Amino acid sequence: MLNHGQVVRLIFGLKLRELRQERGLSPAELARTCDLSVSYLNEIEKGKKYPKADKILSLSQCLGVRYDQLTSLQLPRRLEPIAELLNSKMLKEFPLDMYGLEPARIIELIANAPAKMNAFISTIFEIARNYEMRQEHLFLAALRSYQEMHDNYFEDLEQDVRAFVGSHQLATTAPFDLSQLERVLTEEYGYTLDRETLGHHAVATQARLRSVFQPKTKRLLMRPGLSRGQQAFVLGREVAFNYLKLAERPYVSSSTQVRSFDEVLNNFKASYFAGALLMEEETLLRDLRKVFGAKKWNPNLLLDLLKQYDVSPEMFMQRLTTLLPRHFGLQSLFFLRFDQPSADTPYELTKELHLARLHNPHGNELNEHYCRRWVSLRLMDEARALPVPDTAAAPVTVAGAQKSHYFGTDDEYLCFTLARAGTPTQQALSVTIGLRCDDNLRTQVRFLADPALPFRIVNETCERCPIADCESRAAAPTEIVRQAEREAFEAAVNALVNGEH
Repeated sequence: MLNHGQVVRLIFGLKLRELRQERGLSPAELARTCDLSVSYLNEIEKGKKYPKADKILSLSQCLGVRYDQLTSLQLPRRLEPIAELLNSKMLKEFPLDMYGLEPARIIELIANAPAKMNAFISTIFEIARNYEMRQEHLFLAALRSYQEMHDNYFEDLEQDVRAFVGSHQLATTAPFDLSQLERVLTEEYGYTLDRETLGHHAVATQARLRSVFQPKTKRLLMRPGLSRGQQAFVLGREVAFNYLKLAERPYVSSSTQVRSFDEVLNNFKASYFAGALLMEEETLLRDLRKVFGAKKWNPNLLLDLLKQYDVSPEMFMQRLTTLLPRHFGLQSLFFLRFDQPSADTPYELTKELHLARLHNPHGNELNEHYCRRWVSLRLMDEARALPVPDTAAAPVTVAGAQKSHYFGTDDEYLCFTLARAGTPTQQALSVTIGLRCDDNLRTQVRFLADPALPFRIVNETCERCPIADCESRAAAPTEIVRQAEREAFEAAVNALVNGEH
C-alpha cells in the first residue's frame, strides 16, 4: 500500500519534472543551476527523495514558481488522473504486496512515463464510470484474482482449522454439532446469541440479512428460520473472526457495504475457515472419491452428501472448489452462482470464480439472456416445477450434471449443479462447478464415460448465438445480425476503395 509520504514524494517529483521540461531544461542544467547532483535530482523526480526546505526554495527560484506552488499536492490539469489515483482511498488500501508489487515499483512506473501512465489511468477511470464500477467491484475482483493465484486452496487456513479443532477438542463428525460453536462464542469470546430480534426488523427481511453483529455489546443477531447449516456457517464465521484475530470485518452477512479491501479479504478468510470447519477435509475427500468413482452418474450421491453435511448448496460447492484443484489436480475449474427472485424475472449471475483461465460461461453486464441450455438454468426451472410437500422444512433442492460443449470451440466441460427452488423468504438459486474435460478428468471421474450423462452444445448468450434450431432460445440473435451487417458494410466499402463493381 502507498503511504502518505510516498504519495507526497511522488507528486513533488512529477511536478518538478513537468516544470523542468516546460522550461526546456535538461536534468544536468537544472542540477547545475540549483547546485544539486544529477543523480540526486533524478531521485527527487522519481519520488524516491524529498529535498530539504533550502533546496526546494532554490528549485522554485530556478523554475520561476512560488515555493508553496511547488510543495502543494495539486498536479497540473493534464496529470490530474494520476493525482486522483494517488490520493484515492482505493490505492492506499489496495494490498499491492499481496500480488508481489512493490509500492516503489508503482512509483517508478508513473515517474518514468507520466504521460503514458496518465493516459492509461484515464482510460481505466472512463471504463469504470461507463460501467458504474464501484470500489467494492474492484475489491471483489482483486479477491477473485487472489483466489485464482492460489488455486483457491489456503494451507494456512486449513491448518488453523485443524489447530482450532484440536485445541478445543471438538468433534467434526458430519453434520457438525453447532452447539460446540455456540459454547466457544459465549464462554470464550463473551458473545450473546439472539435469534429473535432480527425477525422484527423490516430492513433485515428486505436485504435478506442472515446475521448482524453488534460490536459494542458483542451481541450476534441471527434471523429466525435459518436452517441448521446456515446457523452453523454464521457461528463458524464469527469464531474465525475471533480465533484468527481479524479485526477489520463486516458486521452484517450482506456484502452491500464494503469499506476496505482488508474487510473483503478477512471476510473471505472467515468464510473459508467456517466451510473447512463444517466439512472436514479428509472425510469429505473420501466421500468425493466415492462419488467420482461411480461408473454411472447418480445425482442422489451428491444430494446424499449435501444431506450428510447438512449445509447449503452454495457452502458445499464452494468447499469443493477448494479441494478439487489441490487433491484431484483439477485446476481448470469454474464456479457459478445464479439467482432468480421469481419465475418472471431475469437470471442473475451473482458469483463466479475461474481457475487456470477465464472459462466459458462468464458474467456479462450487457443485459443479455444467458444460454438456456446450461444445466445451471435448466435445473432452476426443474426445481421450481416440483411439488413442495406441506411438511418441507427446507426448499426443494435438485442435482444434475451434463457435458457442455461450447459452440465453435474445442472446449468441453463436465458441469454439475445443485439448484434450489425459491420460497417466500429465499429466492431460487443454482450453484455449478465446471471441470474441463481432459485426460486427468477422465482418470479422476469414472462416470464421465457414462453414455446416459446428458450432452449439450451451449453458448454464451442468446443475442450472440448463431445456433439456428435452438429450442431454448429466449431472445433473437441480434448481435449476430449486427455483426453480419457490419461485415457486409465493410466488404462494400473495400470494394468501393478497390474500384470493384
